Formats: sequence, structure tokens, C-alpha cells
Amino acid sequence: MNETEITAKEIVDIAFQIHSQIGPGLLESIYEKCFIHELQSRNIKYSTQLYIDLNYKDMNLPNALKLDLIIDDTIIVELKARENYHPVWKAQLLSYLKFTQTQIGFIINFNVPLIKEGITRISYRP
Repeated sequence: MNETEITAKEIVDIAFQIHSQIGPGLLESIYEKCFIHELQSRNIKYSTQLYIDLNYKDMNLPNALKLDLIIDDTIIVELKARENYHPVWKAQLLSYLKFTQTQIGFIINFNVPLIKEGITRISYRP
């Protein structure tokens, strides 16, 4: 198993840990703080609330995209705390993966009875 897959397993484990400790129904910002705490305690490198420029033809759009987390420079994680899954989340994550040339992303929605129902993994291959 390569390093990226090991990190992906850690991400899923972190989501399970948080959900089992505090459950659904809280604000997204709380889940983000808990997620960051888990990453730090596991010594996993991350960046949070990262702005990415977007280039369109000869035009640069600074700070066009805002990513919740990039973990180990290889995986994008978008955190949610919403009652209903929205299909635009997947489209947004696919765009983030494309524009950052990142291959793996997760949408983790904590507002579900069972966290396995709230984890969506998406792969992008250019």
C-alpha cells in the first residue's frame, strides 16, 4: 500500500473517531477543528482553508477556489454538516481535483446517523 492510500485510510479513521465521539448535529466549524486536532495528533501534514488561483485562458482569477483541507499535499477533504447530500458537492470536488492536479478527494458529511453513509471518496485521473 502506498503512502497516499495509508493517508486515505487515516482520513476515514479520523472521520469515524470524530463521529463516534461527538456525533451528528453540530456546526461544520466544530468538525473542522476536531479534524485538525486529529491530524496534528497523528503528525499528518495539512493545510486548511487554502485559496487556489484559477487560470482561464490569459486571465488569472486569484483566490477563486477555497479548499477546506489538503492533507499531505495529496488528498483534498471537504467537510460538511448538512442534513441532505447535495450533488453539487461532488462537482465542486471534481473541479478542485482537476485544478490542483490532485488525484483523491473526500467529501465527509458528519450530519448522518452512520458516518460510513457520509463519506464519499472521489478519484480524478487527468
